[in-house]
Amino acid sequence: MIYTNDPLSPATRAVYDAFNRVGLYNEPTFEADRMALAAALRAVADYVVPWQPEPTEDSIGPTIDYGYAWALFSKANDIRQELITIADELESQ
Repeated sequence: MIYTNDPLSPATRAVYDAFNRVGLYNEPTFEADRMALAAALRAVADYVVPWQPEPTEDSIGPTIDYGYAWALFSKANDIRQELITIADELESQ
């Protein structure tokens, strides 16, 4: 959603909009709170550590060390998975 004179950054706006999209204010229940939090966590995961394919030696090029690229990918993927796991747990309760 685009707002004129929005004081929030695009990242903050994406998380805020995801949180509110669930309809929290229409039915403030524990379930709605959990769904809204899960949506916000998924927005954080998508913004901070977006999904990426595994690096290959061809995809990273000759100037970047493959081991270093793999380590960065692995750490980012771990963080993303932790956020998604928390969102999944919130949605399944």
